[in-house]
Amino acid sequence: MVEVNSLTMRYGSRVLFENINLKLDIGKRYGLIGANGAGKSTFMKILSKQLQPTSGNVSVQNGLKVGTLSQNQYAFEDFTLKDAVMYGNKRLYDAIKEKEDLYINGDFEDEKVNDRLAELEIICAEEDPTYEVDVNIEKTLTALGFPVQTHEDLMSSLSGGDKFKILLAQVLYYKPEVLFLDEPTNNLDLKAIAWLEEQLKRHEGVMVVISHDRHFLNSICTNILDLDFKKIREFTGNYNDWYIAANLVQKQQELERNKKLKEKEELEAFVRRFSANASKAKQATSRQKQLEKLNIEDLQTSSRRDPSIVFKLKREIGNEVLEVENISKSFDEEVIDKISFRVEKGDKIALIGPNGIGKTTLLSIIIGDLKSDSGVVKWGATIEPSYFPQNTTDLIDGDEILYEWLQGFGEKKDVDEVRKCLGRMLFSGEEQKKSIKSISGGEKHRMMLSKMMLQKGNFLVLDEPDNHLDLEAIIALGEGLYNFNGNVICATHDRELIDAFANRIIELKSDGTFVDFRGDYEAYKEKS
Repeated sequence: MVEVNSLTMRYGSRVLFENINLKLDIGKRYGLIGANGAGKSTFMKILSKQLQPTSGNVSVQNGLKVGTLSQNQYAFEDFTLKDAVMYGNKRLYDAIKEKEDLYINGDFEDEKVNDRLAELEIICAEEDPTYEVDVNIEKTLTALGFPVQTHEDLMSSLSGGDKFKILLAQVLYYKPEVLFLDEPTNNLDLKAIAWLEEQLKRHEGVMVVISHDRHFLNSICTNILDLDFKKIREFTGNYNDWYIAANLVQKQQELERNKKLKEKEELEAFVRRFSANASKAKQATSRQKQLEKLNIEDLQTSSRRDPSIVFKLKREIGNEVLEVENISKSFDEEVIDKISFRVEKGDKIALIGPNGIGKTTLLSIIIGDLKSDSGVVKWGATIEPSYFPQNTTDLIDGDEILYEWLQGFGEKKDVDEVRKCLGRMLFSGEEQKKSIKSISGGEKHRMMLSKMMLQKGNFLVLDEPDNHLDLEAIIALGEGLYNFNGNVICATHDRELIDAFANRIIELKSDGTFVDFRGDYEAYKEKS
């Protein structure tokens, strides 16, 4: 069990949360949710003792092992993949490494060496009683997409995304009773996310997880911790259960607030009319006291703001849309081999497949940013594509302020439309005067979506647009793609986003083949 007592966190005059009291029970898996900037990661760091709060404390029941997903991808550069995972149980790792060293360099005629080896064997037996450390690590790494022949490779040889997978394997291998995970699905493909869900659903201790993947939260969570208005409210159930309950509460509060506002207006009008009338002064004073008791501020609705993503098209789509014929591309090795498909009017395609399989390469070739080694891409004469690249956070840069940057992609004279578009993406008032180079990754993604809304293309090509977006923005994006009257091809690992818009699935496979399925993802899963 984990207890949170009177927890407060301030940065200068800014209060992230205050006077939080919680009991996190064994057997419950908590999803920690809240708007970007609400303090979710800060709260998680305090729970895992990586950060000291301004006041209050966190206590963990004696004897429980605590595991925290590390965010330092470069901490194990000189470790093999296998050793980096084993390091999750540092006591076992140290014992095995010392034992190996003694067997190579130790003097077996020295009684101290033999005594120490006996001690190390006891430690190994305590931490790994079935002596299956190698088998368990091999299974975990293979499930995360690392072939057996790579397990002795150095961590320094991996990409940042693959390093994060190893850190995830590391914390799961330790089998802690108390588990804290901040965005564990980052850099995972659909297959790895499904594997992780099954692992976490078997966790029998206390777990707190932050994720922007709604399907993931629905799959694993038994409870939701909602960080809002500097407080944390606990809901029983998964994300969808919370969403229904929270919206019901919000509706009730809005009705109550409207009722109080109307009552307030009537009381104020009465006080104004009769406060100067001596015969009515007593009644006016009574109404004034009633007015002072009306605490409308207590009836707060959620501080979250939902973006409004609406894609419109300037030009209707003709009968010919897009044809991809025998596209191949190699770098050091073959990435794409003879891919062909035809996009029909109304197709909204989810492009899926493991990380590194070539989804970004294919989209870059389709949009014309990359030349294929062979094959052709034929766009219909009426098609005006609009592109969301995966490296959006690197591309959006400069000294311009937000609305000036955005003006370059719409009708320059129509500043009002640009400002309205920014407002729909939650950049209001003075925020529109921010410098492009000063905004966060999530804000840059919202800027790129703003650009696409202004461009009004009739074929949207998106490469993992949900990265850096919060749950509310991902839901809005799914609705925007569903309601769009043009064509879509979108690479993503987010199940809820795929379910929201896709009527066709194209999956790139590890063996170089691909599957083209007409239907939604649920139907595709059943068939495959």
